[in-house]
Amino acid sequence: MTDKRCEVCGHESFDDGGDGFFYCSRCGSQVNDIIDTGVDEDDLFNPEGMYSASQRRKYTKVSQPEPQVKLSQHSENLKTEDDYDEHNGDDGVGPAEPSDFGSSQISLTYRDYYSAIRLRYVMGVQVMIQLQCKALVEKFNVSPLIFGLVGPIWLRLLAHEKIMNDEWADNVIHESESQTQGEIELSQPTGSNKTEPHNLLGKRAVTIWHKSLSSMIPLPCSLAISFLVCHVAREAILPTDILKWTLEGKLPYFSAFLEIEKQLGPRSRSCPISTSRMFRPIKTITLQKLESLAASIARKIGLELPSVNFHAIASRYLKHLSLPVEKILPQACQVYEWSMPPELYLSDNKLRLPSRVCVMSILIVTMRILYDLNGGKWELISSRFNNLASADEDDSASHGSDLHDSTSDMNKYNYDALKLLKILEEKYNELSDTYDFSKDLQSYLLYCKDVVFAGLEPAYDDHEEERIIEDLWGFYQSHKAGKASEDGKTDSHTCNGFHHSGSSHGYSSTPKESENFRDSGCKCKMSKDDADSNTVNCSQCGLEETALRQLKEDMKENRFVYIPPRKNVKKKDGYIRYARKRDGAFLYAVHADYYILLRSCAKVAQVDVRTMHVGVLTFERRLEMLERRIDFCLCKRLPDDFCEFCRNE
Repeated sequence: MTDKRCEVCGHESFDDGGDGFFYCSRCGSQVNDIIDTGVDEDDLFNPEGMYSASQRRKYTKVSQPEPQVKLSQHSENLKTEDDYDEHNGDDGVGPAEPSDFGSSQISLTYRDYYSAIRLRYVMGVQVMIQLQCKALVEKFNVSPLIFGLVGPIWLRLLAHEKIMNDEWADNVIHESESQTQGEIELSQPTGSNKTEPHNLLGKRAVTIWHKSLSSMIPLPCSLAISFLVCHVAREAILPTDILKWTLEGKLPYFSAFLEIEKQLGPRSRSCPISTSRMFRPIKTITLQKLESLAASIARKIGLELPSVNFHAIASRYLKHLSLPVEKILPQACQVYEWSMPPELYLSDNKLRLPSRVCVMSILIVTMRILYDLNGGKWELISSRFNNLASADEDDSASHGSDLHDSTSDMNKYNYDALKLLKILEEKYNELSDTYDFSKDLQSYLLYCKDVVFAGLEPAYDDHEEERIIEDLWGFYQSHKAGKASEDGKTDSHTCNGFHHSGSSHGYSSTPKESENFRDSGCKCKMSKDDADSNTVNCSQCGLEETALRQLKEDMKENRFVYIPPRKNVKKKDGYIRYARKRDGAFLYAVHADYYILLRSCAKVAQVDVRTMHVGVLTFERRLEMLERRIDFCLCKRLPDDFCEFCRNE
């Protein structure tokens, strides 16, 4: 059989199917011209016959191979007496050595099949969880405390699902048969898997058991448990981090089946399902599903969860927004400790707002209170800074006086608030979260090789194809540096908030770009001298109107309505609470400064702007309810609130 190749894929290795035929170890196709005759090779080709006195059968010593399965410290707790065959000691992975002559032809029992499939699936998911926790500690500086937390959580989940019980396999088979309505027509199994157990409908039992395991403990449970242990360990790890690292391949999930096969070994006769089919996810999990699944696991095992680490997560968000942490965070922590909203706890409700929305809502309310963002501050930015730009064109004498007057006006209207909005407006376009594999072509190709197409090999052992791939890769590497140098020759400049790029010799633009530039509201005219110097003077072309129109268009796309700045603001009008109005769909009327704060925070939290606004409204209603209760308690007097002297008078 060493010179024989598969007719389908050209592979040279074959496996004994146990039914007298051999199958390709790669594609699983049946070999037509190789049949197990049940006669020893020495007896078949010896002319003297098998009963000759001179004939001596040659025995070969079978050496015991080294064990391939490396079990963790929790593996022994997963093994039960039902996972082993009482006769041959088979553990479901494959016999280490034959128990008797011709042991490979021993037929497997019903218990052998379901024990092997169950043990392999449970051990594979456990290996995936261990790999993820190891990556969290080594790559992302998570506390090693999670290693001690993940074991009890995983074992308690297995105990709750009751998949290790003796009657689990029978219950799954009976459930698959009861799902068919009407009379059941008995069918006999055919094909290469006819020796396997089947239900009354003729369906393979190994497939039924595998579907039951994947539904009771799906592969996304590994990500949910990894996030859950980080939450219990009070780490500032969010579902957005888990999902991003999973998609980038930094957290073992899509390609974890390769390492699982290394630790558990290849599939056996009792577990004919391939490792890639058993442990390779088809799609990723959503952010909302990840958080709710983690809370559902905690509820099943009776684990009482704490709230999220507000201090660590809020500090991380403020740093991402480039805002002053030392000024905002202490006040936000006081608001958090006073209100303690229940939304900061994980919930298994898929329709509830994520916990990170509540964290960001507290920050938004705190910044609105500290900087008095209640309408009219953003419009002040354009007028004040345009005055400063106009002062630059005057002579030096008037320049100093105008700058001083403008600065005085800005201090009067809270210069810190204007600076905060300016930072948020500039950071909004820089907050887009990109994946590492999208940086360049080389990173993307490596990502496809290691994650997307992990474990795939060419159908045929074609050395010419491998050589062509290497030549193309070398061609790409040699031309990469030259292309980068050519791209670096172009320069760019900014006009009216729009980025224009041109060659090193002068300004250039397409007719469509020029039309868009005119439509943007720029009334300036570029002269030849301006084109030669790559500068366009736009200080007098209505920057304020253009920026306001762009803001209104952005608000309209998200179903927000612009409210003009307030005039004659009274001192008693402190914190403004916005409301939403139903006009076919919900419409949100807000001021510009609040919307700029809202959209930047929503982008950092990776939620929709309207979802972020709903979270803020929910938290503001809670604060209003607490204030009403406090006022009621302070105004209410008990019957015996007066002393004896006061009662006498």
